[in-house]
Amino acid sequence: MVPTPFTIAVSDAELDDLRQRLERTRLAPDSPRRIPAGMTREYLAQLVDSWRDFDWRAREQWLNAHPQSTAEVDGATVHFAHLRSKDASAPALLVMHGWPHTFALQLDFADLLPDFHVVVPSFPGFAFSTPYSDRPMTEANLAHTMHVLMTEVLGYDSYLTYGEDVSANVNDLIAATHGDHVLGIVATHSHFPSHAERERLTAPDEVAFFERLAAEHHPNGGYGHIQATRPDTLAAGLNDSPAGLVAWLAEKLVEWSDTPLGDPRLVERRISRERIMTEAMIYWTTQSIGSSFRPYYEGADQPDPMPPVDVPAAVFIQKHEGDYPESLARSYYRDLRTFERLEEGGHFAIAEVPDAMAARVRAFAQEIGALG
Repeated sequence: MVPTPFTIAVSDAELDDLRQRLERTRLAPDSPRRIPAGMTREYLAQLVDSWRDFDWRAREQWLNAHPQSTAEVDGATVHFAHLRSKDASAPALLVMHGWPHTFALQLDFADLLPDFHVVVPSFPGFAFSTPYSDRPMTEANLAHTMHVLMTEVLGYDSYLTYGEDVSANVNDLIAATHGDHVLGIVATHSHFPSHAERERLTAPDEVAFFERLAAEHHPNGGYGHIQATRPDTLAAGLNDSPAGLVAWLAEKLVEWSDTPLGDPRLVERRISRERIMTEAMIYWTTQSIGSSFRPYYEGADQPDPMPPVDVPAAVFIQKHEGDYPESLARSYYRDLRTFERLEEGGHFAIAEVPDAMAARVRAFAQEIGALG
């Protein structure tokens, strides 16, 4: 499991093919009367034009300025960026992504933490990591892979961990099952009880929170149902159409970020056009959109009962879950040092407000004695 240095290198032929496909884009009209109905024609046209003119070579150079490697772990080739601190004794920090983003969206945050050894992996089946060859993408498997990467591949006996979206439960599971190696856990998606555990909740605010989520699931959860039931059919279209791919990705970047009313004209105050194009380019050139659906298809996004977390924890509630009950966090994270409801920052909190989140992580690490 010795790491192999990795450099991103997209061929000119791939870029030429992409540009030609974008030039032949056929945009569909918006659906009448029903708002919202997904990605709008107006915003998608802007994204297609921007992608066609996108200076990928400059962005590729920026990405490659972050040292990257791959390693064979659990039957997958796992890609990761490894930003080492100049201080050899600095604490290590594992920063995991979710869906639909990749490791690249986490790098601005990682760049702000030179006093940590920051590891930003690509989950198996995402970006430059291959899918598992012999096991499903369950939370337990992902937690094992990430822990092996940090300890056996990179040699960190202890580390802090952060996860969001698909990696939120993985984050919890790492801290719960490898507490002898985890210095502390940071969460912006605080722990959700399993579906069976939710049925036993009686506190009014806890019941109300999950009732709200259930009510919003019907109009907003169609993407997940498709990815969990017909992933290959969806992937066939998105893997062949760059316009379709960027529409599918950007819709969630708009809807889930801290953007008033999900207005696409405002999303780029949090996630710039350049960063959106970078995410689309990575999915397109690695042809990994289909394998990125595996957590949904194989059930990793369905929480099972998990052991509680006993290591120090800091929970920062992202705005879309602003009514998450503090009692749930305190019952799961047994050593909860910080509970804060973010005034800025949505689903992709560390990407949307990286400076503020870097300061919070640094303060937490100092509080628990992991950082001098």
